[in-house]
Amino acid sequence: MKLTVELAGNLRIVELARTQQGFACSIDGAPVAADIVQINRYVYSILIAGRCFEARVEPEAGDLRIFAAGREYSAAVRDPREWRRKRGGGVESSGRQQVLAPMPGKVVRIVAKAGQAIEAGQGVVVVEAMKMQNEVRAPGSGRIERILVGEGQSVNAGEVLALIM
Repeated sequence: MKLTVELAGNLRIVELARTQQGFACSIDGAPVAADIVQINRYVYSILIAGRCFEARVEPEAGDLRIFAAGREYSAAVRDPREWRRKRGGGVESSGRQQVLAPMPGKVVRIVAKAGQAIEAGQGVVVVEAMKMQNEVRAPGSGRIERILVGEGQSVNAGEVLALIM
């Protein structure tokens, strides 16, 4: 996952990739030796250069508030996989829209049907990845034009699952 993160007015490109050991991380193209473990929905345990700390990350008005090492930070995250849509922030999309797979996995359920009216944030498809089911939601209101996948089908990250008009 490639993110553009604005932290205290500075823009940074952060790349995170899952590995067998956890996550691989780079900031502005430079590899960073970090071990990141998600403790619960908003809390992460992070080990960087032998220093361990806990970070609490909370959504706030479409952005993030981060508490780490006794300090508070505000961050705006721009994610090609539509971070804001998944977290409920940001402005609703309009016009023809694509519902994209957020990660590689297997389609376990089709929630919406072609021709159905749908609201922003309403579930369209459920994708299972790493034994967890993730409901992929509509980025905006409209009508389901076409569902492009079937139950049991494997999908790649960024693959178009459905079209909304």
